[in-house]
Amino acid sequence: MNSVRVLQAGLYTTVQDLGRFGYQKYGVIVSGPMDAYSLRIANLLVGNEEKEAVIEMALAGATLQFNESHVIAITGGDLTPKLDGKPVPMWRPILVKKGSVLQFRFAIKGCYAYVSFAGGIHVPKIMDSKSTYVRAGIGGYGGRILQKGDTFACGDRSPIAEALVHQLERAPDHLSWSVNPSPLITFHHHSYIRIMKGNEFEQFDKRSKYAFFHENYTITTQSDRMGYRLTGHLLSLTEKFDMLSEAVTFGTIQVPPNGQPIILMADSQTTGGYPKIAQVISADLATLAQTRPNTSVRFQEVRLVEAEAILLEHKRILQQIAARIKWKALG
Repeated sequence: MNSVRVLQAGLYTTVQDLGRFGYQKYGVIVSGPMDAYSLRIANLLVGNEEKEAVIEMALAGATLQFNESHVIAITGGDLTPKLDGKPVPMWRPILVKKGSVLQFRFAIKGCYAYVSFAGGIHVPKIMDSKSTYVRAGIGGYGGRILQKGDTFACGDRSPIAEALVHQLERAPDHLSWSVNPSPLITFHHHSYIRIMKGNEFEQFDKRSKYAFFHENYTITTQSDRMGYRLTGHLLSLTEKFDMLSEAVTFGTIQVPPNGQPIILMADSQTTGGYPKIAQVISADLATLAQTRPNTSVRFQEVRLVEAEAILLEHKRILQQIAARIKWKALG
């Protein structure tokens, strides 16, 4: 197995796959990537299954040294990656030579970057997933963020990855083709996020309901993988009422007593007791995750049937990307 050494860990670097599903009823969160589209595409670009584990980096990236030659891909936010001191392209397969150093800096676009490795990352599965949940100390690399000096191994290459290696060995630097993520993810300083009304939407007063759709909300620096805290117009209930804790998920927008919304993210709890004003549609979670702190979002309502249609279209696009990569690799 090929191995990779962490020379510098970055701000918050973890191992993530698509998540730990099926255990929420026991209070175990899903975890997984903040931007699932970038993770899926990163894996497809190196011939892995979409669900394989990758490295996720937040805002300031890691420095990695390769002990053997490798095929990798970099997707998600732009953390100015450099390979042996030279800028390296994103959204395409890259052949990394033995001894090379891959360095990331600070994000200039988006928040979360992903590095996939042909063969995936060799760490144990905990409850059917390699995803790291730091608060519980499970999954990933010892249940924690990566640290300087850590070394992880990678698995065997797939036939697609082997075909890509042969192509890359003939190319001077990298392949000329790449994936365009814009049909799935946007990296803007101001994002429109589509939502569906939550169970308690009608419990908010008229002014709050109007402001929620017509005024900007800013993502604060107190945001993380558990939740994005917003500042903007204070949201008020028509009258206070007692709530039992109910199931929540990635994208649920809760309103605590201070009136400032919180959007639950990948590491969110499984239940919550605050009023739920809205739910971000699944198709927009990646764009939301890549929206930087101190930038604004505005919410746009869609109906359930529209949300389903958008998600199905995104799934179709991913299938097209997978087919195109396979065709490019195998002919």
